[in-house]
Amino acid sequence: MPANIGYATKGPRKPLRPYAFDRNPVGPQDVRIQIRFCGVCRSDIHQARDEWGGPLATHYPWMPGHEIVGIVAEVGGEVRAHAVGDRVGVGCMIYWGAEDQRGKPDEQYQNPPAVFTYNAVDEKTGEITFGGYSDEIVVNEHFVLRIPDAIPLEKAAPILCAGVTTWSPLRHWEIGAGHVVGVAGIGGLGHMAVQLAKARGAQKVVALTTTADKRDEALRLGADEVVVMSEKEQVEAHAASFDFILSTIPEAFDMKPYLSMVKHDGTLVTVGTLVPTPKEAIDLAAVSMTRVRIAGSMIGSIAETQEVLDFCAEHGIASDVQVIPIDQINEAFEQVVAKEARFRYVIDNSTLPSKDQ
Repeated sequence: MPANIGYATKGPRKPLRPYAFDRNPVGPQDVRIQIRFCGVCRSDIHQARDEWGGPLATHYPWMPGHEIVGIVAEVGGEVRAHAVGDRVGVGCMIYWGAEDQRGKPDEQYQNPPAVFTYNAVDEKTGEITFGGYSDEIVVNEHFVLRIPDAIPLEKAAPILCAGVTTWSPLRHWEIGAGHVVGVAGIGGLGHMAVQLAKARGAQKVVALTTTADKRDEALRLGADEVVVMSEKEQVEAHAASFDFILSTIPEAFDMKPYLSMVKHDGTLVTVGTLVPTPKEAIDLAAVSMTRVRIAGSMIGSIAETQEVLDFCAEHGIASDVQVIPIDQINEAFEQVVAKEARFRYVIDNSTLPSKDQ
């Protein structure tokens, strides 16, 4: 009988249901974690429904979850960084094939790429990795993060993806004092980006949203102003005003109104979109005339993930979460797509069924 239990789906149009399986045994450099909470990322939904295809095509049965927090239950004989009872987390990456790939700056961009927490080929077994919608996970110690005591576990979970994915570009482009920053998309990623940009000392942080009823919430999170992108007058009033726009929008979108708000020599970075951008979404003539940069950023390194966790603890930043039992996960997926989450659903993994059920 399998030793572990989680929630998985067997096809793009099938719901997630209880799924029994076996985790890898604990190796010399491994840490076994009892999972307490797991955040629900929009990527989970894209992959559940096989919406990306290509190299990111979903392999079924498929078990999501890469915002994992819990307690160390067991460590291998060579593990030095973690001990039984520690509060820890696991984000989007769980392994590389060679030790010399680990710990380098921008390690998430190396080739061969990282083994992702779910829907990747496990280097040890050749099987597809299963994520944190489950009771336990076994991970090499390099990919295990320390969760500061100042952050409740359930509020720390989204920092492992939403937090570091927005922190990494803010750090790379050295966003801070004197910068006017726009954050496009006020959801799971965007609500973290507003808080992080503000805490990094940006002169002004403006929330850019298509959902007018998020105005009060964006201001509560620290935004100095809110622009509703469907209001042409508001967009025009902010023409060429931003040094930096961070787009967390999770699907293809018309970039032109956002680019119109970027200053000469300014930058728009997208972190939320992994689908092709229609050619009509960008006016390259306008981009050339203003020498605006369009860039992308992917997650963040393990070091950056620990850095943002520590930064959040120091500055009193945490995710806004709605904790749900796991049997509500299919409904939660629908609510995320409908933009009804405020701002991250987090699964209480203690609500998983017994392995014997």
